[in-house]
Parts: sequence; structure tokens; C-alpha cells
Amino acid sequence: MNHQDIIERFGPREAMEYDVVVVGAGPAGLATAIRLKQLRPEASVAVLEKGSEPGAHTLSGAVMDPRAITELLPDWQAKGAPLLQPVTGDDVLFLSETGSTRTPDWLVPRNLHNDGCYVVSLGSVVRWLAQQAEALGVEIFPGFAAAEVLYDEQGAVRGVATGNMGLGKDGEPTASFQLGMELVGRYTVFAEGARGHLGKQLIARFRLDEGRDPQSFAIGIKELWEIEPARAKPGLVVHTAGWPMTDSTFGGGFLYHLEGSKVTLGFVIGLDYRNPFLSPFDEMQRWKTHPAIRAHIEGGKRLGYGARAINNGTPQALPKTVFPGGALVGCDAGYLNAARIKGSHAAIKSGMLCAEALAPALAAGRQRDELSAYPEAFEKSWLHDELRQTRNFKLWFKKGKWVGNLMTGIEQWLLPKLGVATPPWTLHATKRDHEWLLPADQAKPIAYPKPDGKLAFDRLASVFVSNTNHEENQPAHLTLKNAAVPVATNLAKYAGPESRYCPAGVYEFVRDDDGCDRLQINAQNCVHCKTCDIKDPTQSIVWVTPEGGGGPNYAGM
Repeated sequence: MNHQDIIERFGPREAMEYDVVVVGAGPAGLATAIRLKQLRPEASVAVLEKGSEPGAHTLSGAVMDPRAITELLPDWQAKGAPLLQPVTGDDVLFLSETGSTRTPDWLVPRNLHNDGCYVVSLGSVVRWLAQQAEALGVEIFPGFAAAEVLYDEQGAVRGVATGNMGLGKDGEPTASFQLGMELVGRYTVFAEGARGHLGKQLIARFRLDEGRDPQSFAIGIKELWEIEPARAKPGLVVHTAGWPMTDSTFGGGFLYHLEGSKVTLGFVIGLDYRNPFLSPFDEMQRWKTHPAIRAHIEGGKRLGYGARAINNGTPQALPKTVFPGGALVGCDAGYLNAARIKGSHAAIKSGMLCAEALAPALAAGRQRDELSAYPEAFEKSWLHDELRQTRNFKLWFKKGKWVGNLMTGIEQWLLPKLGVATPPWTLHATKRDHEWLLPADQAKPIAYPKPDGKLAFDRLASVFVSNTNHEENQPAHLTLKNAAVPVATNLAKYAGPESRYCPAGVYEFVRDDDGCDRLQINAQNCVHCKTCDIKDPTQSIVWVTPEGGGGPNYAGM
């Protein structure tokens, strides 16, 4: 049963009207709401969150630059913000298979300096921001996924509709069926995170990426550990390059010591990798066995696991961020500094800039036009300057590991010492991430070691500690444009890369009783990372929103 059939059967959806509707209760969405209520307390603001609560789907390293949150809430310390562990040191390591070389402090490039920053659980920060927003009168609706963009007769965005609840696997309403609701606003702000489901549609509909470079992404795979107190080094920040990555693959590791004998660690791999046999999940698991990483976590206990696609943050790839009736903020647009491995400060700042354009527009009685003041303010902001300084970082690594390291040193260490803040040259991307994948017969298979269950784990054990859950009797939210493509093309030509790039064991090629291959989709395992939506070489997989409240429930991540 399609959406129109449901409307005809159950009647029109209930509608709620607000001045501003925000999709996504992450750092960008909540900063938008908070700043708008600071500037215009009488404005009605609603925030939709598909997770069971704000922060449930939030995943980041995270070392947080407090610059933006200090601008948003100058008294954050007095209000008890969970920025509890200042950075106390930076280790930048180059790994060989068995050894490591530490970069001398004086040689560490500016993008990897973390003075004044904090090691945080970004999920905890988001929960705290939600409390600040609600104290200002923002209405937050957790467990409601924005599934559809609504347009008015002129084609402007007029709001969003939440997904229907209680549909069975066959798409038919069950006894628990509930029709979705419409949230209508004078403006609608989209803050869904990287590769937002609705943001992707808006970029295509309004051609927001016209004249821009194609956006590039990485996958970040993260774990939270409790370690032996004797190994704890609160505030130590470790970044690694080199092993296990080959020269042609962009990637590196991070390990951050939180307070309370906790360590957050993970691995980031660019989704423009070429070898279809590469498994980001397995690369992360074997990275943990390196002596330099093992030394921090051996004897500890893994508490949590998660994965998320990450923008690579080149400003050359930023889409136009406004359209009739709304705007994109945070990672839905692509505001992230990949060179600094930081996005939360950029998300908060972009939300503030958007709110500072919304407030006068509402005061003037405007609605559903373009908030041109928002991108204009970004062009004049410190965030714009920061992103321009690092605009070539990811692109240099497409020319090889050594070129990438050399040019990062020149752009982020040598030029600043010469008084040149921003490189005078700009690199450009020409291909999307899925277009880089080689056919299997041109690539070398990779043999990954079997996990030991102490340092390294398998996918299903990892999904278990992500607290992922979906109502099983619902339509699969991982859909195929053409059901024949995974076997006929992906398996035949690329050896079925979806079974490896997915960090949650969602995709499996199985053989039927008649001996035919088919793709089995275990949608209940999905951690909402969006990797499949980005990396599928035929772009046949389309990620759509499941029922609200489903997915991971990250704790302490």
C-alpha cells in the first residue's frame, strides 16, 4: 500500500504549525533552536528526532573545540555542560605493521593541535543541549522520524511529515497502525547529519550542488572501552596514520582518554577506497591489535560500538545551503573539518548562523522564501576561514599517502610559520565515492585475521553492544531500486562489496535451495551509518527512514 492509498483510506494527517520546524536533534539542530529562542523568544520552534531520545543516534570521536558552544551558551560550565576532560597531550603516530614513530611536538601540524579542546561523549553533550533548548521553550519530539518533505503550491518547502507507524512487512497497516503527522513551518531547517535522507532529496530537487565538487565521505567506526586504571591517561589524544592502510587508501585511527578510566577509539576510512575486498570494520578490528593501540586497552572491557558516515568537509563541495522555505545546517550540508577531525563546533556554528538569519525574517513577517542572509553570514564567519585553511587536506591523499602527508605538512605547518594562513591553491574532486571502486578481478583479496573476542570482535557481537533495535514487523528501510542488481552486477562484477562495507552485517549473499544467489537484507541490524547509500557501486540501495525510535541507542558514545 503506497502513501496515497493510506491517505485515501485513513483520511488527512493531523497538522501542527510552528514558526520553525527543525529536523534532527543533534548539535546543529539544537543550536539552531537555542539561538533562535535567544533572539526571538516568542517564536514557536519544534525539533524532530528519529532516535529514542536526543543523543541516541549521535556518534563522534570526539575531541570538541568549545569555540562555538561558548558563543552559543557562554555560561556552559556553570550550567553543567558535560565537557569534563580537557585535552592534556597530543600523540601523532605513524604506524608500521609492528612499530610506531611519534611525531615530535614541534612538528605536529596546526590541524592536529588540540590545546583548549575537550575529550567528550558527544551524545552526552547533545542530551545537555536538548535540556537547554527545552528550558527556552523549544518542543522536542523524540522517536519521530521525518520521512517526507512537504511542499506548497509554489514549490517551496512548507514542512515535513513523520513516518507512519504500525505498517507490516507487506506495507499493510496492522492493528497498531498510526498515521504520520504533518509539522508545518514558516521555515524548515534540516539537520539530519551526513547524507541526510531528506537533505539528499532537497539537494537534488533544488540543484543545490550545481557547480560544486561532488561530496566525499568517510566511514567512522568507534568503540568505547573501560580500561585498567593503571593505563588511564585522562586527556591524552592519540591519532595514527599508516598501518593497516595501504598507500592508495585514505584512513587513520584515533584514541582518546576520557575521565573515569574510559577510552574512546576508532578508525576512519575514506569511502573513495578502490579495493572491493576492503572491510572498514575488519580494518578497525586489526588496527586495535597493533602494539601501540593494544598498550592502551589490553585487559579492558568494550562497552559500546557504533559507526557513522562522515563528511570530508571540503568547502568546494558544500552545496547551496538555502532554498525556498528552508536551509541545511551541520553535516546535512557538509560543514566538517576533516583535517582537524572535528565537526561538532562547525555544526553548532552553522546552526547559529542559520538562526541569526531566521530571527529577522520572522520579525519581518516573511515565510518560505530563501534565507540568503545565512550563506552570506557564513562567508564572513570564522568557520568559513577555518574550512578554507584545510580545503585541500583530503584531496591531497588521493595522490598517495606520502604526497598527502607532505602537503599536509606544507599547508598546515610550514605555511603558517611563514605567515600564510590559507594555501594559495585549491584542489578539486571529480568523482563520487562509489565511482572509485575497482572490479574484483582487478583487485587483491584481503585475508583478515579471526577476531580473538578480547581485542577484536565480529560484527554481530559489535551490533549487540550498540543497543540497536528495530520493530521487526515493518517494511525494510533499506530498499533497492532494482532487486536484480545486487546479484547481477554487485556480486558478479565487484564480489558483493555490500557484505564488507556494511559495519553491521546487514547485507549477506546467500544461496537459495535452488542454488541461486540472492541478497539477504538484515535491516534490524542497521546502525543508520548510511555507508550503503554512499558506497553502493550501482547506487541501487536507497536508505529510507524506519519507524521512529528504532536504530542504535548509544550510551556514553
